[in-house]
Amino acid sequence: MEDSYYKAAIETMREALLVVDTQGTILSVNPAFETMTGYSSRELVGKPCTVLNCTGCRIHEKGTGKAWCAMFSRGGVRDKKCEIESKDGTKVFVTKHATVLYDEKGDISGAVEILSDRSEMVRKEEEIESLRSTLLHKEAFTGIIGSSKCIQKLLDLIANVAQSEAPVLLYGESGVGKELVAQALHMASRRFEAPFIKVNCASLNENLLESELFGHVKGAFTGAGKDRIGRFEAASGGSIFLDEIGDISPAIQVKLLRVLESREIERVGDHQPVPVDVRVISATNKNLEDLIIQGLFREDLYYRINVVPVHVPPLREHKEDIPLLAQTFIDKIARRSGKPITGLSPQALEIMLAYNWPGNVRELRNTIEYAFVLCNESLIGPHHLTPKITQSEEGTQPPAPVDAFSALHRDEPMRKYPEAKDFEENPDLLRLLQALQATNGNQTKAAGILGISRVAVWKKMKKYGVTLQRGLPHERDSGI
Repeated sequence: MEDSYYKAAIETMREALLVVDTQGTILSVNPAFETMTGYSSRELVGKPCTVLNCTGCRIHEKGTGKAWCAMFSRGGVRDKKCEIESKDGTKVFVTKHATVLYDEKGDISGAVEILSDRSEMVRKEEEIESLRSTLLHKEAFTGIIGSSKCIQKLLDLIANVAQSEAPVLLYGESGVGKELVAQALHMASRRFEAPFIKVNCASLNENLLESELFGHVKGAFTGAGKDRIGRFEAASGGSIFLDEIGDISPAIQVKLLRVLESREIERVGDHQPVPVDVRVISATNKNLEDLIIQGLFREDLYYRINVVPVHVPPLREHKEDIPLLAQTFIDKIARRSGKPITGLSPQALEIMLAYNWPGNVRELRNTIEYAFVLCNESLIGPHHLTPKITQSEEGTQPPAPVDAFSALHRDEPMRKYPEAKDFEENPDLLRLLQALQATNGNQTKAAGILGISRVAVWKKMKKYGVTLQRGLPHERDSGI
């Protein structure tokens, strides 16, 4: 009667069950095992268990008993994650529990294995990882917007670096988006569900920064009325972002170095070490190597935080992303402000593309904010941009000046203007000079003749080094 109960339990259990002898020969399987593998009981019984190609088995192949399989020498296994191969060759992800069986004499007689199918869980994990990997290259996930080669290269680097636990140091000018990169590194890592804590090291004095980073106990200093955990403790299990790390004092540098080496912190006013599990991401717009030479930054700390350097490019190196960045800011600000502004005019965009953006993406965002204040139209025009941008002469040095009128004036041989000696072989330059001469230097009218914007005329003039400084043709012809 008892045997029938055991048999009923084995046949109705959801987990797959397998019994083998000391030689690894399959003695029996239950219906759940047949369903899991696609094999029938008749196809498996009497066959070696190696037919399943289990990745978790260590086969010594030295005969029978515990010398034959590592499981027998250990007495069994628990919670072992492995893969077996089904009848059609597909992988089945399982968690294995196995127990060695003994006969009445105490000798090993075989083993019973219970396998739980975790294929669905693995599939979902892979889907989540794939989705996170895909989202990593989407602005909604990282906030990093751009389709240029250097931005895509940065996103690929983030995806790779995120899988490491090594400290990261982000280099880049102010306003390039180092904080977004740090957050993307955290979100793409295995720590993404844990806290991401930010600290601006330049905004706090030494005493406040020490308390912010490491916490303090009650009475540690005037005003410390109760215990308070620091940012490192708050970030435990996740990531901490130390922005502007080049501005921290030598005393804080020493304590930070100790945290990185021991993975422990001590609260201000206390000597009890507190373990912390934190991935450190630092950022700076300074040259730390120069600071080391000047004695302002510890060399040993530099090598601890600079394990994986990541350079964030300035906006001037990926200007092709400006239209997408600007439109993204416009859409966000329009939703927030309620203004029916839908984009940039072609003229405004050309001016923005010609500008060098020393303040990088932050300056671009502020420019759009400024334009929203002035603009009451559907498109932001040049007159809505800041004077700094519309009047800027930043960028590459223009070529030597070529006077538009003198270059075409027949009374003065072209050889006197070597910079324009090839203009007859350059139709674009020739048309520009002719349009400017025909309109007496009026760039707006010249743009109408050429069918382009006034900004485009200005850009062409800058490109070819064309100026209007020698006077108008009729003035020269009249002897003025």
